[in-house]
Amino acid sequence: MKKSILLFSLFLFISFANAQETSKTSGSSFSISTPSAISVTIGGDFIITGTFPAYMSERVDAFVTRMYNQAREYALRNITDPKLLQTINKKLEDFSLRNITLKRADGTVLHLDLMKFRLTGDFADDPYLKNDDVLIFAPYDITRDFFTVEGAVNNPGKFPFVDGDKLSDALELAQGINKAYENVNKAAIYRLSYNGEKMKKMVVDLNSNLPLERGDRVVVQADETQKKAFSVLILGEVKSPGQIPITKDNTTLREAINDAGGFTDLAWLRRAKLIRGTNLRFVLEDQLGLNLDQQSKFFSDYPNPLIYDYEKAKMLRMTTLTEADTGSFSIDELVRQTLNETTVNLDSALDPASFIGNTILRDGDIIFIPQKVNSVYVYGQVKEPGNIEFVNGKDFSFYIRKAGGYGELANKGNVSIIKGGSRAWINAKNDGSINPGDYIYVPKNPNHEFFYYVREAATYLGIVGSLATIYLLLKGL
Repeated sequence: MKKSILLFSLFLFISFANAQETSKTSGSSFSISTPSAISVTIGGDFIITGTFPAYMSERVDAFVTRMYNQAREYALRNITDPKLLQTINKKLEDFSLRNITLKRADGTVLHLDLMKFRLTGDFADDPYLKNDDVLIFAPYDITRDFFTVEGAVNNPGKFPFVDGDKLSDALELAQGINKAYENVNKAAIYRLSYNGEKMKKMVVDLNSNLPLERGDRVVVQADETQKKAFSVLILGEVKSPGQIPITKDNTTLREAINDAGGFTDLAWLRRAKLIRGTNLRFVLEDQLGLNLDQQSKFFSDYPNPLIYDYEKAKMLRMTTLTEADTGSFSIDELVRQTLNETTVNLDSALDPASFIGNTILRDGDIIFIPQKVNSVYVYGQVKEPGNIEFVNGKDFSFYIRKAGGYGELANKGNVSIIKGGSRAWINAKNDGSINPGDYIYVPKNPNHEFFYYVREAATYLGIVGSLATIYLLLKGL
């Protein structure tokens, strides 16, 4: 009932809107006898049906588009019931631009294909309207009345099937053969039996114009082109950093570095990184908030973030880790999947006989060559954090003194050395060896409020009291 009321209200609205529009155009009150106005009827499986005013200069596609847009605008503006709006939205999409019958007052019958007209611009499928024309939209069920086109075409997809369709119609709706492919002359047509249990495959010449059936799946056969934008990203101390075009699985690290202009004098070759790109896009966007759609095409083909979640789920499926340990593991897993990095020594990378220089690069790899440093960075609870010039043989206390000494809240017993290459944390008292590029971190002693110590004391006394009670009970026994 609701649907009938809605469609009736749509009819009234659009009839009134068209009457007003025609009235404005003709400069007088709307009348079907006005020379510029004609009457056109819509029937069949369309969002609205009925008789509406049109223009003598209006073609079928323009008229249908106008009716559709006005119906859609009315629905979005006037319908507030979510279920009713969902119904009308489905109806708005549930009609076919193919197999439209145009019946004229003189008995002429035309079969129109507006989908083809929009692709080809052939006005044979989009004639001018005449007074008392009737447009009938055929029933439409894309789950049954369809064929698909895949492979080496410009517009692969699923299309409404019309009785009489041939292979040439399928290729036309798929907008022809994609010129990026070579030697394309065959198509495979897969046809299921009525019960869906058997499949017939026919390989035909593209010019054979084989008649199609409902449910046919057409695959235009071609070897996949490998003319793709394979590239690596070289960052840091090379003369021309940026994206470097490479071949598919055939460009060496040495060739890519040469294409980047070679190393600068500041390149720290022993600390270079080769990073295999996997889920880097996810991390850069989701974790760091970068908008990569505005960045280089280099990032556009990385796998979906679901891959990261799936891999982590597999790793955790049979874990015995505690809840606290799982949080730390998740960080390690993110680093493992995202970077998949290897520290490489590029001292001999430009030598033709070098093993590392002959490493084959893959699309999406990143090579990072840092700048040489001759300093140690000291931070945390020190008075003057920053880079301190490296002095061979000096321990962590030397650098802390150079950084102004410990701060008031420094935890002097837990100073850490963070290795510049591996980022491993080492207690300075256990292994005090320091190299250029390392970090020294001085943590902070917690500065608790008075009530913290009250709570701690209460907890302690509670435990002592419980133990005393248990002791007395046991003694009484």
